[in-house]
Amino acid sequence: MANLNLRRPQNVNGDFYVDSSCIDCDTCRWMTPEVFNRTGEQSVVYHQPENEVQRLRSLQALLACPTASIGTVEKPKDIKSAQLSFPILVAENVYHCGYHAENSYGAASYLIVRPKGNILVDSPRWAQPLVKQLEEMGGIRYLYLTHRDDVADHQKYKDHFGCDRILHKDEISAGTRNVEIQLTGFQPYQLEPDLLIIPVPGHTKGHTALLYKNKFLFTGDHLAWSNSANQLAGFPSACWYSWSEVIKSTQKLANYSFEWVLPGHGRRYHADLDTMQQKLIQGIAWMENVR
Repeated sequence: MANLNLRRPQNVNGDFYVDSSCIDCDTCRWMTPEVFNRTGEQSVVYHQPENEVQRLRSLQALLACPTASIGTVEKPKDIKSAQLSFPILVAENVYHCGYHAENSYGAASYLIVRPKGNILVDSPRWAQPLVKQLEEMGGIRYLYLTHRDDVADHQKYKDHFGCDRILHKDEISAGTRNVEIQLTGFQPYQLEPDLLIIPVPGHTKGHTALLYKNKFLFTGDHLAWSNSANQLAGFPSACWYSWSEVIKSTQKLANYSFEWVLPGHGRRYHADLDTMQQKLIQGIAWMENVR
């Protein structure tokens, strides 16, 4: 629960606020940019919601915040409607789960709803309202984990839904040693006809990305839209294995077709195939010069 006594003084007056426990994960700012912004390396409310849509989006950010750093002065009577809004539709049958986990530094998790079984991409934190919604949407067949950083409450989701977890062997730790499907090597792995797992070493050695229907690319911490660089890019300040490998892996992604980049950290990006290819090439050029 956010603490009103720790409310940051940079918040504008009004019901919503951010307290000083914020870890600067950026979740609220990309989910609800009309309300939240960044001041002094933490988030703040710079504009109070003005209508029902903005209020719902603010409550969604409140629920998604991994550290419960967003609060309201008055107890929100409409919090139930915000809980029921997750997972939030992104496009077609792809959803944003919300309920980001602090031990994943606020990484986003996504749900792909499929007749042959739903895919949970990276783990959100365990939250009963979300679990109930996932049950009603058909449960989880696979829990695909891009890399070691964003596994969060994977074991609880495994125990509850009986899903098979997927993680590259180079990402296995004590907490994931019992993962059912452990990938090896650096060749693409065809999980299903519409699901291709692509090794993208760099951020970590065994990092992978998931390409769904040659349209949606789930990139974990490998690639995202950067507002500061105004292009697709990796994370040079958060590269735990090899920046040169990040670049090589991104160059390989240019051989695939996709219209969406859906990262764990950073901003999503959507464009037609030609524009996506151009932005990817521009991003590679930027990354080659950043270090």
